Formats: sequence, C-alpha cells, structure tokens
Amino acid sequence: MCGIVGLFIKNRALEPELGRLTSQMLKTMTERGPDSAGFAVYNGAGKGQRKMTVRGLSDGNIGPFEAGFLEIIGGSGEVHKRHDHVILTYAAEHEPAVRAYVDMFADGVAFASSGESIELYKGVGLPEQVASCFALEKMSGTHAIGHTRMATESAVTVAGAHPFSTGPDQCLVHNGSLSNHNSLRRQLVREGLRFETENDSEVAAGYLSWRLSKGEKLDQALKASLNDLDGFYTFVVGTRDGFAVLRDPVACKPAVMVETDDYVAFASEYRAFAGLPGIASAEVFEPEPQRVYHWEHAA
Repeated sequence: MCGIVGLFIKNRALEPELGRLTSQMLKTMTERGPDSAGFAVYNGAGKGQRKMTVRGLSDGNIGPFEAGFLEIIGGSGEVHKRHDHVILTYAAEHEPAVRAYVDMFADGVAFASSGESIELYKGVGLPEQVASCFALEKMSGTHAIGHTRMATESAVTVAGAHPFSTGPDQCLVHNGSLSNHNSLRRQLVREGLRFETENDSEVAAGYLSWRLSKGEKLDQALKASLNDLDGFYTFVVGTRDGFAVLRDPVACKPAVMVETDDYVAFASEYRAFAGLPGIASAEVFEPEPQRVYHWEHAA
C-alpha cells in the first residue's frame, strides 16, 4: 500500500502555493506509506541551463564536492543545498561531465534527477518529516508529484523511495506491483539504461524513458505499457511541461482526481484534497482503467 499525490497548476497566481498544497496532500497519505517519502517539483530554469539534483551530501563533504563541481564547469554555476540534497545549476553543455563527476565522487552520493525544470527530493521516514527537512512548503512551481511508501518487495532505503527519475525532466511514482520487471530490466539494460535498485517502479520509469527516447509522445509510451507491463499499477508521471495518470486494466488501486479552473489534482484518497482552494465546487472523478489522462502547460 502506497500513497500518491499530484498537483498541476493552471492559474499562475497559485504557483507560490504549490509546495504548501503538495505538502498538505502528502502528509495526509501517511497511513498509506510511513516508511519513506519523496516528491518532484517543477519550477523552470534559465534558457540553456540545466539542473541536477544530487543526494547524499553531508556538511563534511559538501565543500570538496562544490569545489570540484565548479572546477569542472569553469566556475559558472550554482550549488543550492537542501538537507542532504543539492541542486546544481550549470550550462547544458556540461551535463555529461557533471554526471560523471557525481558518479565517481563518493559512496552514498548519488544522482537523483536532471533536466531544465525538475528538482527531486526523497528520504526515509514519515512524509511530514521528509517534507519538512527539504522545506517543501516554501517551494513554488508549476506542478509536483509526491509519494509515500509502504515497502512490500524491497528494502526501505532512500534509493528505493519514489519518485524515480530515469530521463530528462521525467519521473514516475507508482502504487502496485509489476510481475515482469526482472525480464524487462534485463532488456532495458541491454538498451543502455542504468538502474540503481531492484525496485519494480524504477523499471517502469526506465521503460517510459526508453520509449520516449525513441521519439514517442508520453501518451503513446503509456499506452504501450498496457501491453508490455504485467501486474497492477497506478502511475503518475511527471514531465517538464505537465503530468499524466494511467491505471492498469483491472484498476484495483484507489485513485481519484479533481479539476477546477485553477488546478488539477490527483490522490490515492479523496481526503488529500481537503485543503485545496475551491475544492467544494471542483469536478471530482475516478480515472478510468487503461485511459491516459494528460495535462500540459504550453511550451
């Protein structure tokens, strides 16, 4: 049992409230996932700039890490620390060198996400604790997704927490279980993808990244997953411009959505919407099985 939340802002005036509202929704899902939690916030970047989230930094190694990073990119970049995660900002041309630097820096220091907009944070503990240590309530942005985990098939670790990001500005959260993830992982590794955990959800994220890398649109990749992924699942997928929702043909995992003129929200339970503005007059609906729901901001 896990809890998923998602919030897509239509009205730009609400963007400063994204973190606060997402945090409220995430905390409501505590009973569905007390082991670990995580979230991705999309908030833009400068033209030609990239952002990378790196986790596992401490007060003891942040200094050497920052110095090495700035040397690699020629001094023109930024390092912003939140708890044990950092957001690196740099010119897009430095992406391969920065990724290689992170991979070799030290045990426990790991890549979490990269892209033009995404910032991704996760940790072990109650959702309220994870949201608080990263100051989610103070974040602003265009959209966010979050996850609370009750582990059933793999260890409770930061690496195993959701969201999983396996492609630029893309991440996935999942409630359910995939039965063919081991064979699919082997196939995707042959295609050049890398996986950090044995978690089936990371394989689902990698599968979508692989299809997107072939030039497919997100809705096409999600529709293809209905044939290629065995098991039961509710997916919420974040991209640079929006998010998408998909439930398997049986749709046994709970899901509910609301929409107003100002936002679209997703949650595993309706009670997560209690603090959203205008919820009393929102359109409420249950996502249909095998149907892709997709919202995007104009590019």
